[in-house]
Amino acid sequence: MRIIIYTGKGGTGKTVNSCSTAVKLADNNQKTLIISSDPAHTLSDAFMIEYIGNEPTKVIDSLYALQVDPIVEINKHFNSILSYIASTFFSKGVDETLSYEIAMLPGMTQLFSLLKIEESVRYDNYDSIVLDMPASGEALRYLYFPKLAGSIGRKLTEFTGVFSGFAKMFQPFSGLTGNSTPSNVLHDEIKLMTRLESLSKLIIDPNITTLRLIANPDTFSIENAKRSLMSANLYGINVDLVIINKIMPKGSNDKYFANWAEFQNNKVEEAKYNFYPLPIKEAGLYEKELRGIEMLRENARLVFGVDDPSKIFYSGNVFEFIKEDSVLRMKLKVPFTDKDNFELERYGEHLTIKVKGPVGFIINVIPLPMVTIGMKIAKSKLVDDELNVFFEPGY
Repeated sequence: MRIIIYTGKGGTGKTVNSCSTAVKLADNNQKTLIISSDPAHTLSDAFMIEYIGNEPTKVIDSLYALQVDPIVEINKHFNSILSYIASTFFSKGVDETLSYEIAMLPGMTQLFSLLKIEESVRYDNYDSIVLDMPASGEALRYLYFPKLAGSIGRKLTEFTGVFSGFAKMFQPFSGLTGNSTPSNVLHDEIKLMTRLESLSKLIIDPNITTLRLIANPDTFSIENAKRSLMSANLYGINVDLVIINKIMPKGSNDKYFANWAEFQNNKVEEAKYNFYPLPIKEAGLYEKELRGIEMLRENARLVFGVDDPSKIFYSGNVFEFIKEDSVLRMKLKVPFTDKDNFELERYGEHLTIKVKGPVGFIINVIPLPMVTIGMKIAKSKLVDDELNVFFEPGY
């Protein structure tokens, strides 16, 4: 089983690369499911199929597509819990509609999209699952949530289950009626947490799941991808590949397009340094809209060549944080070995590394985790291709 997750800034080309990957996997005779929870129903547009719904739809031989409807999934798996929480607010005088809005936790729609992966692994015999994640800076938190909720929430609900008999005494005050009793709610909570635990094990297993970053050759999308890489490493999710997408072809006689092509080429070269040691694959900008099976197949050929998309292209953390008493040590893979050819500076929640190159400085701006707030750089040390930066309390 392989699970491949694509994420990136909106408009970078996550959907077409997700679909291209799925097509190539299917062409390699791997039974593949592609899942999307984008409310725009982008899978239908990419495959040029009239309707793809909440159940797997056959696209071509060995390829199935599923467009998650979060409302359907919530009603199926979360309705009793949601109703119970909402009724508690309602009993306190909160408007019923507002009670449901408050009870709906942030990120819940994405969480149930991820649970569709867990469900597919349990019930279906797929070789590969490709997830096209919506554009969101919070997406990786949703990937980490199963680990948090699965390890803590399940233990809490199992404990509170001892008191389910007492909970029934409060039924008249909660506004619950019929079969929707607190004991049933607790049972559903434990079932949900069990599924979250299973999902977490899948997501953080580097032999099963890898995250792939999609970026365009521009500053905004590359910086967004770098933040995603940092978050993924913190959450224990293996990132194995970066795809730089929509690169303009060189050789134009028009000065406007020639300048853009040169700018993008420089950004691609910067990205090779910024994402080191992750492999980078490049995808060109097409002269027309990229959609339909044949164009997706051609895009996959250009991106992956003879490589199998299910291959794990890289294993390991680019960033790693180790707590040593009051000191936090950041380990970072770097593409240089000379201790005298780089400079470090801290700007708020970013670390800037300036590296001397043959034609001047190359600058890499690295996002820092929230834990470094209130800390200062104490020292740095280079060991082979690994830079160690030590943070300590104070400014």
